[in-house]
Amino acid sequence: MRFNRILLSATLVVVALVVQVSVLGRLQLPGAVPDLVLLTVVALALVYGHLSGAFIGFAAGLLADLAPPADHAAGRYALVLCVIGYTAGLARPDNGRFRSAWGPMMTVVAAAIGSTLLYAGVGALVGDTAARHVGLTGLLFTATLYDLLLAPFTVPFIMALARRAENDPLAVDANGGPAKTADVSSGWLSGGTGLRIGSQRGGLRLKTARSRANKAGRIKGVKGIKSVKSVKKL
Repeated sequence: MRFNRILLSATLVVVALVVQVSVLGRLQLPGAVPDLVLLTVVALALVYGHLSGAFIGFAAGLLADLAPPADHAAGRYALVLCVIGYTAGLARPDNGRFRSAWGPMMTVVAAAIGSTLLYAGVGALVGDTAARHVGLTGLLFTATLYDLLLAPFTVPFIMALARRAENDPLAVDANGGPAKTADVSSGWLSGGTGLRIGSQRGGLRLKTARSRANKAGRIKGVKGIKSVKSVKKL
């Protein structure tokens, strides 16, 4: 992984973990807790690919395991987020761009369901039966609902930051090479609103340049006609 990737990923994961522990974890919502760390891992994996997603997921999960008030064995959530980061990276399109917001949305839904099931499954293997007392069905529903409601406010901006942190103007593909299309987050940003931020700015600049060139050409043509008329008069 590149240094700028490591720095940005570490910063985003730490900020997400602090917000989740200090704010989201104290909301006392019914069922699960909104998982901002999970959304951060998914967003970074959708930009950097499956290998980087696995490393980021493992590191983020290990921090979550060690951060208070953790009440489970260390490494449990690291394993879960490692698998989720790897799987989310595989969902990244080969051309580096989602055509609509449905791709990231379905990835978030699958990540929320998969992480809950994996966490409960690993807990059952180590003798943690807390999910049975709370209700696995309720946890699945609330975790998916909360993450899906929080995703539009976090995932597209994290993806945009990750893309801009690259030295290349385009995001890299899953194999580590540069992609040949626009920002991978543009599919999410434009899917629900019909707006394309990057292309819209470029189009406005191009239209402005063309209008200036046309105006300059018209002014020169008028000056040339006037000069011809003055010569004929002489």
